[in-house]
Amino acid sequence: MHIAEQGEGPLVLLLHGWPETWYSWRHQFQALADAGYHVVAPDQRGYGGTDRPEAVDQYSILHLVGDAVALIDALGEQTAVVVGHDWGAPVAWHTALLRPDRVRAVVGLSVPYRARTPAPPIGFMTQRFGAGFYQVYFQQRGVPEAALGRDLPDTFRRVLVGASGDGPAPIPIIPEGGSFLDLMPHPERLPSWLTEEDIAAFVEQFARSGFSGGLNWYRNIDRNWELTAAWATARITAPALFVTGDRDLVRKFGGPDMIAALPKWLPHLRGVIDLPGCGHWTQQERPAEVNAALLEFLKAL
Repeated sequence: MHIAEQGEGPLVLLLHGWPETWYSWRHQFQALADAGYHVVAPDQRGYGGTDRPEAVDQYSILHLVGDAVALIDALGEQTAVVVGHDWGAPVAWHTALLRPDRVRAVVGLSVPYRARTPAPPIGFMTQRFGAGFYQVYFQQRGVPEAALGRDLPDTFRRVLVGASGDGPAPIPIIPEGGSFLDLMPHPERLPSWLTEEDIAAFVEQFARSGFSGGLNWYRNIDRNWELTAAWATARITAPALFVTGDRDLVRKFGGPDMIAALPKWLPHLRGVIDLPGCGHWTQQERPAEVNAALLEFLKAL
């Protein structure tokens, strides 16, 4: 497992989402380290410089939680504050759910904790949104990888701008015969929070890793539903914080109950921070606000 780290003190794990790497937390290291924390952001399983198992079933939520706990062990700590964005948020939530003895507190960015659906999620999403819904589309082997990998600079310009508060942030339903990139036009210029150097960093990392590892996380959605049945009514007991943007595409298909349901599952929820005009890439788009929220939450623990 490849990690980036800075600082000394209580451990704070930062878990990235898709399609990202440790680099998505580049703006958080200095602020948290200066405040007295040991900040560690891994490339998660299948990404960047970390191993990429071939088998799809090696990317279940139990493997991903196991990686987080094993990283805490490898760093010589008993507990950590676990922070996750996008796909990293379900890993953070489930690490707190499955191993409350190892998690001092938990923070989710963009993706809230969700109760278990009454039926396997892929079928549920297909019924609700159709076969073009991006998580259903990603179940195909090879097709998404080919489209995303064809032109890496174009892919990252489209995805990072398109799903941001500066882009169209569309409901991600792919037209028949199309690809995920069809949802997001090629931007003429980058927004102020994103630079050509940032694009180049992601391009370099995914040129090495490819997209299959990250897409395999999606291909375990129904398997995760089966594996977590025993925790269907369990609650996350650690102190918790949720940060979201009002232009995040997750809000568009999550519905109005997405945030309203959080106190039921997070009895020690310390707050919900809603960032006006912010899209999906929360900590990249609004680093100052996210850093301030994290530091206030950490200080109060």
